[in-house]
Amino acid sequence: MAGRSAGGSWAQPVRFAAVGGINTATFYACYLPLHRLLPYFAAYSLAFALSMTGSFLLNTYFTYRTRPSWKKFLLFPLTQVTNYGMQSAGLVALVGWCGMNSALAPLAAAAFALPVGYLVSRRILRPPARPGTAAGAVRGTAGQAGASPVRSGDPL
Repeated sequence: MAGRSAGGSWAQPVRFAAVGGINTATFYACYLPLHRLLPYFAAYSLAFALSMTGSFLLNTYFTYRTRPSWKKFLLFPLTQVTNYGMQSAGLVALVGWCGMNSALAPLAAAAFALPVGYLVSRRILRPPARPGTAAGAVRGTAGQAGASPVRSGDPL
């Protein structure tokens, strides 16, 4: 089913990875200056919180091609809690147990958390289609392959 959406079945995970790259760059641009002022874990936590809003907007509009809503915005931190937990554990393990440089460890920890982050964010930002709805009607219009209608909440 490679023709299912614009770019095939890999388009969405590729867009998610691209957004992840942008979000990682944003996070890292915040982390490095904070790391000079704060202990590494405090700098990590603050940079993570700062990059979350941009990640939400990019994932709703670009990755899942849906509109943001207040409901999704309020649920999105759940994706980040999962991601934060996995990355935090990875960060502590890489720095504390493996002796990795604390300036590089967040990037390695993020790579390990990527697949789980994709699955959780997809579930929150693009809920499954309602039963009895034709796949074409749910996925979008002919002019917007892969686009999804707003399914819940008011747009931001």
